[in-house]
Amino acid sequence: MHIVFVASECAPFVKTGGLADVIGELPREIAKHGHQVTVYVPYYRQVQSHVKEKKIAIPSITIPFAYYNRFVTVVDGGKRDGVQYYFIDCPELFDREEPYGPQTGEYTDNWERFGLFCRAVLEASKQLGVPDLFHAHDWQAAMLSVYLRTVYYFDSALRNAGTVLTIHNAGYQGWFPPATTENLLLPWDIFTVDKLEFYNTFNFLKGGIVYSDALTAVSPTYAKEIQTPEFGNGMEDSLQKRAADLYGILNGVDYAKWNPETDGKIAAHFSPKDLSGKAECRRDLLHAFGAPHVGEDTAVLGILSRFVTQKGFDLTAQIVERLTFENIFLVVLGTGEAYYENLFKSLHDRFSHKMSVRVTYDETLAHKVEAGSDIYLMPSRYEPCGLNQIYSLKYGTVPVVRATGGLVDTVEEWNPETRTGTGFKFYGYEADDYLKTVQHALAVFHDKDAWHTLMRNGMAQDFSWTKPAEEYIKVYEEVARRRN
Repeated sequence: MHIVFVASECAPFVKTGGLADVIGELPREIAKHGHQVTVYVPYYRQVQSHVKEKKIAIPSITIPFAYYNRFVTVVDGGKRDGVQYYFIDCPELFDREEPYGPQTGEYTDNWERFGLFCRAVLEASKQLGVPDLFHAHDWQAAMLSVYLRTVYYFDSALRNAGTVLTIHNAGYQGWFPPATTENLLLPWDIFTVDKLEFYNTFNFLKGGIVYSDALTAVSPTYAKEIQTPEFGNGMEDSLQKRAADLYGILNGVDYAKWNPETDGKIAAHFSPKDLSGKAECRRDLLHAFGAPHVGEDTAVLGILSRFVTQKGFDLTAQIVERLTFENIFLVVLGTGEAYYENLFKSLHDRFSHKMSVRVTYDETLAHKVEAGSDIYLMPSRYEPCGLNQIYSLKYGTVPVVRATGGLVDTVEEWNPETRTGTGFKFYGYEADDYLKTVQHALAVFHDKDAWHTLMRNGMAQDFSWTKPAEEYIKVYEEVARRRN
């Protein structure tokens, strides 16, 4: 089969979150199974630095809008690990400081940017190779399915191509004014409550949900959760209607990058058979965060995250003062909403003997946090999949998580009687529940024999891309069967 991935970011070219890692890794794994794989990404300013020589695959494609045309160039990104990359180049739309918008909000013309991106991919595919299936990701690529089943419905070249939409985070949907319908040259009959209309807005994600042949979410539990009012963000009814076509497939991780036995960014290597290097990584982490005074019997708690409410920073802020009475030291690394950045800077100033905060993103420091912490805190309000808890398991850093989304699917509760399990979970989104679970983890931490068993249990888990890729291929085959 030929599969075309369509996404707004892809590591290593451009990354703002976990989506980039998926698009950087899953296509490679699909290609290993013998399939032809192509990836399309916008030619952002961030992407340009990764392209040594700008080779043109298609000099010009005309993309019409209601009152004007845009002209697009397709850049050949070459073939890497069996995957062909192409970049959609429209400088006036994509050559900007940020992929989606400044910290204060999103670009107001994102409807045009990603509408053009989706239509340009369809046009480029007619020249560079029509796939058996387009695999679109999140709202930025969702309009591809809408175009394919409306404007391009009678296009003989594209008629048999299937579509799969993966929802990485249903909280981001792409809401725009009703006039977006005609601005994108789409028929007004799709602007209805059973199609793209959502409280008098034009909703990109809803269009993808309605028009794609199959849908996937990035963990089995999240696939169920987004069909409920608590997690569906208004899309629950549309997703319930498509329940038979909705699959939950857990994201994998790249163990070539995240493995304590080979990681070049950490102070010492270690493995389940020899954990001694973990102590050196712990000392190195504390030194990096300006806390070499912390004793060996003190539990080092780590947080590596975007500073947003979704990640549970409101809960963590509520328990910090009470945590300072425990024998712990907390390290926090990340950037995000100004409110939480400033709040955690102030907490750092108040409790500098108990915590250290770095408001930045540093890839090397990120690896040090995963390798050097004893316990990893991830109290997410919701978590479609989550990657850091999976990295933590591999590094023998025991996760404390809220039981939601992919955190349910990847962390098994520690059972002292059977000595099974990989971490600790709490269920209600309450500060007291969170604190009690951290205290439970700390009690086990001081039983070194039990703790080492817990560490090794986590390190033995396999969340590589092998199994998810096989599950995606089954979905592709089912869609292709239906289309033909």
